[in-house]
Amino acid sequence: MTEIQDLISYQVHKVANLLSRSAEQRYRREFGVSLWEWRTIALLGAAEPQSLVHLARAAGIDKGQMSRVVSGLTRRKLVMRDANVEDGRGVHLRLSKSGRKLYAGLIGAAAERDAAFRNCLSEKEKDVFGKVLLKLAGRAHELIRHEKALK
Repeated sequence: MTEIQDLISYQVHKVANLLSRSAEQRYRREFGVSLWEWRTIALLGAAEPQSLVHLARAAGIDKGQMSRVVSGLTRRKLVMRDANVEDGRGVHLRLSKSGRKLYAGLIGAAAERDAAFRNCLSEKEKDVFGKVLLKLAGRAHELIRHEKALK
C-alpha cells in the first residue's frame, strides 16, 4: 500500500518547503522581508513594470494574496504603482529606488543560497536533476490539461 511519504508530489513539496523556510529565515534576518515579499520583489526586479494579475500568476498565488503583499511593499515605499495608460483601470507595478537596492541585495543572497545547494550535487546530478524537473513539470501540465478536459 502506498503511503503519503512515498508520493513524488509529497517528497517534492517537503523539499520545497524546507528550501522556502530556510530562505525566509535568511531574508527576514538580513533584509526584513517575508518569502512572498521577496518573490514579489524578485519578479519585479527581473521584469518591470507588471500588472498585479501577471505578478500573481508568475508567483503562483491568487490575486487577493498578491494584492496584500503589494500593498505592504507599497506602504514601505519599495513598490510604486503607476496608472496603466493603455487600459485606464489597472496599474503597473515597479520597484522604487529603494526597492531596486533591496532587490540587488536579495538576488545576491539568493544566488549564494542557490550555489550552496548546487555545490552539494555532482555535475551529473545537476544535469539529471534539471532534466527530471522538466519532465515532472511537463507531466504535471499534461495532467492539468486532462483534468480541465474532464470538467
